[in-house]
Amino acid sequence: MSETKEMQTEEREALASIYEGDGFFKQVNAETFQYKYGEEDGNKSFLLEICWQENYPNELPTINMDTFYNRNLSRPLKDKITSILKEEGEQWLGCGMTYTLFECLKDKVEELLSDESLSGGTDQQVIGTNHQDDVHRSSDDDEDGDERGTKGSAAGGAGGGAGQKKEHLTKAQKRKQWDRVDNKGNRPRGWDWVDIIKHLSQTGGKPE
Repeated sequence: MSETKEMQTEEREALASIYEGDGFFKQVNAETFQYKYGEEDGNKSFLLEICWQENYPNELPTINMDTFYNRNLSRPLKDKITSILKEEGEQWLGCGMTYTLFECLKDKVEELLSDESLSGGTDQQVIGTNHQDDVHRSSDDDEDGDERGTKGSAAGGAGGGAGQKKEHLTKAQKRKQWDRVDNKGNRPRGWDWVDIIKHLSQTGGKPE
């Protein structure tokens, strides 16, 4: 067995002994370990996953903050945690450091989640507000659009109705006019004669 493999075996046994009965600790496989911080709430906790590479502990382990459990964490917080762990791990190269990395975050959990709630919460609030504004605007636009559409339809309907009505009248007039002509298109004799009685009554003249 190589020296690194022997060191990994010893550290694995030590981790199992130290975290026995700790529900926040989990060994996924021989090289992957997880620890959960904070409350049992996706917005108030996060999960740290540490993966040993072939040359660990002579090289830093892989820090994975992109597990599904951390789906609600902001990228800045994930990057900040990774940076803290890498900086801490650099001091322990050549030694088993998984326990140290898990423990170094315990004193920072409240601060980290507080920063997240301030920044992320504000962002979410702003996003939520913008979303609500968008919904309101969209709703208002829809209402305006509906109102405009209704008015437009009403106006169009009124105009169209008037147009249609006018058009119907015109057709009716045309039909009436057509009914007044003979089969040759000529109007009957006397169609444009003036009512002499009506005309004289308007002009004041008297028939002799």
